[in-house]
Amino acid sequence: MSDDAEQAAEADASATTAGNGTRRGGKRRGRPKARHTVAKVVLASLVTVGMVTGLGVVYLYRHFNDNLDVVNLEGQMKGRPDKKDVDTGPKEPLNILVMGSDTRDGEGNNIDNLTGGGERSDTTIMFHLSANREFAYGISIPRDTLVDRPDCYDKNGDVIPGEENAMWNEAFSLGGPACTMQQFEQLTGIRLDHYVVLDFAGFQDMVDAIDGVEVCIPEDISDPAHGINIPAGTREIEGKEALNYVRARYTLGDGSDIGRIKRQQAFIAAMANKVLARGTLARFDRLVGFLDAATKSLQTDFDSIFKIGRVGIGFKNIGLDNIKFVTVPFKYSEEQPGRVEWLPEAKQLWKKVINDEPLSRRQLDGVITAKDPLGGSQGGGNGSGNGNGDNGGGQPDPDEAAEREAAGLCA
Repeated sequence: MSDDAEQAAEADASATTAGNGTRRGGKRRGRPKARHTVAKVVLASLVTVGMVTGLGVVYLYRHFNDNLDVVNLEGQMKGRPDKKDVDTGPKEPLNILVMGSDTRDGEGNNIDNLTGGGERSDTTIMFHLSANREFAYGISIPRDTLVDRPDCYDKNGDVIPGEENAMWNEAFSLGGPACTMQQFEQLTGIRLDHYVVLDFAGFQDMVDAIDGVEVCIPEDISDPAHGINIPAGTREIEGKEALNYVRARYTLGDGSDIGRIKRQQAFIAAMANKVLARGTLARFDRLVGFLDAATKSLQTDFDSIFKIGRVGIGFKNIGLDNIKFVTVPFKYSEEQPGRVEWLPEAKQLWKKVINDEPLSRRQLDGVITAKDPLGGSQGGGNGSGNGNGDNGGGQPDPDEAAEREAAGLCA
């Protein structure tokens, strides 16, 4: 029989079986099996991919957790203030003390090639996250602040005696983060929930993981004594240059620690902006790199990356314009030039934290936000601003402009 005849016969047979409701044998019976087999392959592939992805997530979770240096300092804290029970939101307000360590120990930390170990804390910022997750602010404390340092305790429970008119950052060098936390709680009446210590190498790696941070440098920064040489200009900086930029003090602006604080606030705000608003969270490679850099350089009492992540989500959800950075109200000391003392207004600031309240308009004077850091400063730098970057007459405030420029905030 010819091929055409065979095809015609098969067509007739198909029509007959269709009419009487019976199934034809041969090829018709094999096709459903083929489709079923393909479905099994696809399903198996999806399950395999899901397992691999799940195992990858588990691996990263364990990897980040293993990176963390978890140290609980509860046993070293004495006479702690009670945390006020506030009914201001569905969650608990959080107070986290962040300290920057200038330790020379560990790879990548001894950037000045100094001899000897030990560490100090040149940066102290207390972050408050509201219970309703609608606002957050970081309060910087100058390292040169004169305080009556209270007694604190070492790992063995032995007393480290306090001292009157001591510099703020001496507590860290004497007793580490526990002494700084004890000092903060006793002087402010604020109960801390967590702490974080970040070293030089970790900060640099975090900046590199997000491919740098954009800043405006109004003038060349040259400090041969500390190996710092940064040309002026507006661009993204990373690596050692970024670290040198936030550390520079004596050859930039007025040479004070206050100027460095504003520059650090602006830089951290720019980092938050890039992580939360500029695609870092959507870029898996950047996100993993950033988390890896952050976790392997932290000492903290957060016992898992999951808990840190929940706090991070809280910051993300409130919006960049509601993440603000201020400095504790201060005046320059008349008795010890170069040092600063807290003003009475500092008590009002601490009360805002305790009551879980947003900052007042006066307290927002000179504030930096994480929204659009290159133009995100609000309020006047000298108390004369109206919150719009001018002095009330429609003209830019020259003092504020100079302060913004020194902080790396270019209009």
